Amino acid sequence: QVRLVESGGGSVQAGGSLRLSCAASERFFSINTMGWYRQIPGKQRERVATVSAGGSLNYATSVKGRFTISRDDAKNAVSLQMDSLKPGDTAVYYCNVVGRRWSGANDYAYWGQGTQVTVSS
Repeated sequence: QVRLVESGGGSVQAGGSLRLSCAASERFFSINTMGWYRQIPGKQRERVATVSAGGSLNYATSVKGRFTISRDDAKNAVSLQMDSLKPGDTAVYYCNVVGRRWSGANDYAYWGQGTQVTVSS
């Protein structure tokens, strides 16, 4: 079973920066989309940023210009650089990979275990 291992969460003051990283424990035959989502207790999980296999980037309006997503297909890894953090960015952040483990398989969505990001004012 593939695991997505996240790192880089923590606590920071408003205006600070954090970098989240996520790497798959096993290789994929192919990866479609990689991304980051976040969730606040009592609310639905929301998309923060995604990057497609072709390199197309999508960001939530609330993080545009502050967050940067990048992927490393050789390492089956994805990162999220978060700058100018705000208290409203406080949430549990989840890594997401949509891909297939072997030829002929269907794409499947894998999730990390989540990492807490806390931004204080």
